[in-house]
Amino acid sequence: LCPPGATFTVNDVTYSEFEPIRAAFLAGDISEEQLKGALIKELNNLLQPVRDHFTNDENAKMLLEKVRQFKRESNVQTSNKDIRRLDLVSLGKIEAECHAVFAPLPSANPTLQGALETLKKLRAGKDGKQRVLYLPDWTALVCNSCNAEVKVIDAFYTVFLAALTALDENLMKGVLVLKQSEAILADPSNYWISVINAGRYFPLDDVMGSNVKDADCVGIVIGRLMMVADFMGLQASSIAMEDSEDSNIEIGLIERFFDEKLDGMTKPDTVKIQATNLALQNVESEAHKTENYEYYILDDPKVHGKSKMKKSFCEPGNVAFCPPIVLANAFHPDGDLIISRSPENGGDIVYKNQSEMEDDFRSGSLHPGDLKATSTKIMVGVLERIAAAIKGDKDVTKASKALKAFQKKMTKKKK
Repeated sequence: LCPPGATFTVNDVTYSEFEPIRAAFLAGDISEEQLKGALIKELNNLLQPVRDHFTNDENAKMLLEKVRQFKRESNVQTSNKDIRRLDLVSLGKIEAECHAVFAPLPSANPTLQGALETLKKLRAGKDGKQRVLYLPDWTALVCNSCNAEVKVIDAFYTVFLAALTALDENLMKGVLVLKQSEAILADPSNYWISVINAGRYFPLDDVMGSNVKDADCVGIVIGRLMMVADFMGLQASSIAMEDSEDSNIEIGLIERFFDEKLDGMTKPDTVKIQATNLALQNVESEAHKTENYEYYILDDPKVHGKSKMKKSFCEPGNVAFCPPIVLANAFHPDGDLIISRSPENGGDIVYKNQSEMEDDFRSGSLHPGDLKATSTKIMVGVLERIAAAIKGDKDVTKASKALKAFQKKMTKKKK
């Protein structure tokens, strides 16, 4: 909830992190009464500008009165036409019964993993249905992605979209890209009322699910309620999401709200996408990850394309975790995949699918050195295409520089 750099004062001691406060409370240095009093004071300080805004600004005052009036309305069964929501079809933003995909929340260093999964979700749409890629830039602000810096969030999506186009230009030509902020501002009143309705309907524990703790950012909860409102606005015929814990919680909320509250609206079909693990190394925890753990969109083709593959895990005969095989098949164009080998090693070999390659690697007839050489060539080519797309567009180049500057700033903070 607190912005970066915020402090909290209780019992005449100022804290900048959560854990010392928790330790002091458990040790008895802060009483329950003192903690509650300090929280009330800080919350009042946080809310006072908002109260002043809704008291002094005429437009805000009018909007608040509308919300209060809505809350006073009797709890009667509503028909579809009475549902307060964003309607992007009627507003002319999208076509009816589209296939919707949410782009990932921004990070300092966009990954090839994120790009590949987004393309897989877009491809899952049925032919004849408009594919919509939704950029949740305001949810990113709520969740404090990239320190909630608007410039960096915009830079992430600019670079990310350039990478998607470089990886599959034909697919992206038929995709409508819609920023969440643009969608919301088309009818903000109805959108935020739909978010409020979702919040009033679901118990907090249901929205938090199994993976959000009390100490986590409250933005995660708000972001999930916003996603329910987003899909009400999109009214898509299908949505594609990863088969993950986060996504399953979000899908559950969306489906429940449509089933139990939105009588007359058609619930979207959910297409669950199995993620392809593009990790280069097998690590035990997040703390053990280094810059060589995976490929990033902004990686230098000649430097990182080769060095990262060279350092990747590739145990002879091990196909349970073999990054060179996975990456080669994930990014190789459709058609036969050729492994170049010297005549002494049996000459070139052609594979029609990943299973054939895994069989030979398991048996030992495909050597790790030959496999890595081919995978390196493929990944260097992928990164070169992305780099060319970034350098070829002035706005994307500027965005990539903004992301790199943010990366350096965050690295310095960690030190």
